[in-house]
Amino acid sequence: MKPTGPIPPAFARQRGELTIAGRGAEEWAAALGTPAFVYDGAVADAQVARFRAAFPGVDLHYAIKANPFAPLVARMAGLVDGLDVASAGELRLALAHKAAGAISFAGPGKRTEDLEAAITAGATLNLESEGEAERALDAGERLGIRPRVAVRVNPDAELRGSGMRMGGRPSPFGVDADRAAALVRRVIAGGADWRGFHIYAGSQALDAGAISDMQAATVALAGRLADEASAAPPLVNLGGGFGVPYFAGDRPLDVEAVGERLAETLGTRADVLADSRFAVELGRWLVAECGVYLTRIVDRKESGGETFLVTDGGLHHQLAASGNFGTVVRRNYPLAVAARMSAEPEEVASVVGCLCTPLDRLGDRVLLPRAEAGDLIAIFLAGAYGASASPAAFLGHPAAGEVLA
Repeated sequence: MKPTGPIPPAFARQRGELTIAGRGAEEWAAALGTPAFVYDGAVADAQVARFRAAFPGVDLHYAIKANPFAPLVARMAGLVDGLDVASAGELRLALAHKAAGAISFAGPGKRTEDLEAAITAGATLNLESEGEAERALDAGERLGIRPRVAVRVNPDAELRGSGMRMGGRPSPFGVDADRAAALVRRVIAGGADWRGFHIYAGSQALDAGAISDMQAATVALAGRLADEASAAPPLVNLGGGFGVPYFAGDRPLDVEAVGERLAETLGTRADVLADSRFAVELGRWLVAECGVYLTRIVDRKESGGETFLVTDGGLHHQLAASGNFGTVVRRNYPLAVAARMSAEPEEVASVVGCLCTPLDRLGDRVLLPRAEAGDLIAIFLAGAYGASASPAAFLGHPAAGEVLA
């Protein structure tokens, strides 16, 4: 038997049938079919409110890559100060819901047409290299538009305990810290509208102390680079890194402690940053807990003394829950038999998908109430890096339904 992660608080205390945004799981399944993602917007709203309370005076940006479902993006756009995108497609989506001045475009490998689209729209380009900076300046000159640019910095420290480390090592992301000030001077001299720094060290961290230490180092780095460049940044994007508890033993991040430490850090920041605004860029932490993936058992079978619950879903919709999205050791996401949230567990079973590959395993030898063909399985924390981060075309199965409630 292998443990599952903790069910998010919005659903953990439920008894009987799982309800999402006031409607039962079977009602959602009847309306959408299965498999389907159901997002409870009120859960995401509560995360935004919690951030606002913990980080007064700090801007909040939503990273669309976490979940680009258009109705959810529209909702988040009305709650946050900025949207962060990582492709021309995400840029188009963001522009439908937010003014260009509140949108930033990050990511290596931006094509010339991507740069031109951002410059034409008036979005901020987070420059990932000197070469990209030159192409952006050239594009601005061709278009007759002063490009809005920020310099993404590859910091010289990493975020301890993060699931994905993006700083403190050679990286395709950002300009190494020892070259960043020179690049700031170059883009200013080239006529660009310099909007500040984007400094992102890692993601999926649950250690408040580690995040706070990284934020303090980031603010200090921004001050040092600004002094070297002789230019005060209008905005310092501190990145994010806030994690959610996916697996057994994970403990929720103490966001209030992070907010308290950041306030102290900003209170002693360098003089060159006195008039700078600061932003935290979040995706997963804002929306992961609002989503539930519902998939129906189509077969119950025994093999070699083990029980398999075969569902109509799988890794083609919810890759991360299968352990195939950056996880080194496969561990179980929180899941439940949707009709029996309060029932005592009776058996160990593996929840597997419908794909013809042994990788398609959504729950590995988990302790569950007895479930039969026709029952719904609910997989939690499906609001981030779910449908859009999964190989939906693999083996030609239908796409999952999605709804924002």
